[in-house]
Amino acid sequence: MTNVLRCVLVDDEPLALRGLRIRLEQIADVEIVGEARNGREAVRLIRTERPDVAFLDIQMPGLDGFDVVDSLSNAGHTNMVFVTAFDQFAVKAFEARALDYLLKPVSQDRLNETIRLVRERKARDKAIERSGQLEDALRAMGHAPQTKSPDTAGAHEGYVNRINIKDRGRITVVDVNTIDWIDAAGDYMCVHVNGETHVMRETMKALEKQLDPKVFKRVHRSAIVNLDKVEALEPHSNGEYYLKMRGGGDIKVSRSYRSVMNRFL
Repeated sequence: MTNVLRCVLVDDEPLALRGLRIRLEQIADVEIVGEARNGREAVRLIRTERPDVAFLDIQMPGLDGFDVVDSLSNAGHTNMVFVTAFDQFAVKAFEARALDYLLKPVSQDRLNETIRLVRERKARDKAIERSGQLEDALRAMGHAPQTKSPDTAGAHEGYVNRINIKDRGRITVVDVNTIDWIDAAGDYMCVHVNGETHVMRETMKALEKQLDPKVFKRVHRSAIVNLDKVEALEPHSNGEYYLKMRGGGDIKVSRSYRSVMNRFL
C-alpha cells in the first residue's frame, strides 16, 4: 500500500485531536500512525514513525510547534502542517518551511486540499530519489550520467510549485498549475486562478524567475500566461495576436514577445 499517507497528529487539546482524526478518517488511503499531546512527545513520535505528514498545533506546553520543527531539522521527508486557531503565525510558519497552514476549525474541503499537496510533494520527492538512485547505479557501472540539456535542466529544481499570497493577514496557497495568467497593476501582481483574482505585492521580474519558463511565458511587458491554459490564438489586423484563455479573458501578445507564438504556429 505504497499510496497510503502516514500521518501523525499533535495537539494538547483532546477535542481538537478528535476533530482532526475524524476528518482524516474520511479521506481514502490516509493512515494515522500516532498522536501526541505535547511537543516532546511529538519529536519522539515523528523520529520513530517517520510519517509522510505531521499535523502540528503551534501553542503547546513545553516545546511549541516551531520548536518541534527546529528539533526535527533532519526528519527526512516528513511534511509539517501547522493547525492553529490563530492566523498571526502564518508568515512564520511558511518561513519554517511548513507545507501548509490550517486554521481551526478545519473544514473537510480545506483538509482535502492539504492532503493533495502532501501527495504531490511525496510523488516529487520519490521522483528525485529515483533519479538519484539511477545516477548512482550508472556511476557504479562506469557510466557517467549525461548532463542535462538546457531544455530539461531545472525542470524539477529552482521553480516553485505553489505561491503563497498574503492578503490582510490571510495566506492563500495557490498551486502554480492552476494559474491562468498574471498581470501587473502598479506595484502589485494580479494572479488569475479559475475565475478568481488574487493580489500580491511582488514585481513581475521576481515572479517570472520563480516560474518554469517552459510553462509560463511573458507575452507582454505586464503579463505572464500559463501556456497550458491557452484555448486559442487570434490574429488581429495590426499584426498583433491575442491569446484566448480557457478560463476566460483575452491576453494581448506584444510585438516584442512574438517569439512565444512559436509554441502555437
